[in-house]
Amino acid sequence: MSTLSFAGADDDDFVNTTDENDTAESGSAKNSEGEGTASTTDGAKEIKKDPRVDTSFLPDKDREISIQQQREQLRREWHAKQSQVKNEMLEITYSYWDGSGHRRTSVCRKGDTIGNFLELVRKDLAKEFREMTNVSSDALLYVKEDLIIPQDITFYDLIVTRARGKSGPLFHFDVRDDVRMGALDVRVEKDESHPGKVVERRWYDRNKHIFPASRWEVFDPAKDYGTYTIHGGEVTKKKK
Repeated sequence: MSTLSFAGADDDDFVNTTDENDTAESGSAKNSEGEGTASTTDGAKEIKKDPRVDTSFLPDKDREISIQQQREQLRREWHAKQSQVKNEMLEITYSYWDGSGHRRTSVCRKGDTIGNFLELVRKDLAKEFREMTNVSSDALLYVKEDLIIPQDITFYDLIVTRARGKSGPLFHFDVRDDVRMGALDVRVEKDESHPGKVVERRWYDRNKHIFPASRWEVFDPAKDYGTYTIHGGEVTKKKK
């Protein structure tokens, strides 16, 4: 008795069916991908910038470069202006103080340091005061409005910051008196300027316990010296 077998036919049908299914699925997937890509590409092409929307807050390389160039130009102009101001000449009224005052004037640039100024003064005073021939500018002090101004500070620094001293402004270098007439408003600060003093450091060391040297102190740009006073509220008591 012969036996019929469909194993071969079943295998072929199965393989063919599977291949057809795979081919169909692959084609379907490719079609889907193609449609998605086309859709995405079409969508990207359709996205455009709306000119009505403010985008100034967004990064913009060209705009940043332009702003940087403008800042650099302003910086150069500012430095050029400051250099011009520093080269302007300044007449300074001062008093060589050795226990009594000897008023003089000197001319220097606004950008000069106090040390530069003291060297000019020393050379000028040496023509009249013999002791000035034997000292260096480092041995001199410049005292303005009861403050000893450090030698590395420039006149320009005092002017632009409108620095204040104990008894008057540090940015005026002439002599100014308060000439207001009639009743004075005590709320309005006096605009008096006194000549700065040039003294030898050794004179100051010997007399710093005596007025006016007792009132002097080193200038601190960060300190508030308050309302201008001439004697700092000091009261001289008379002996009975």
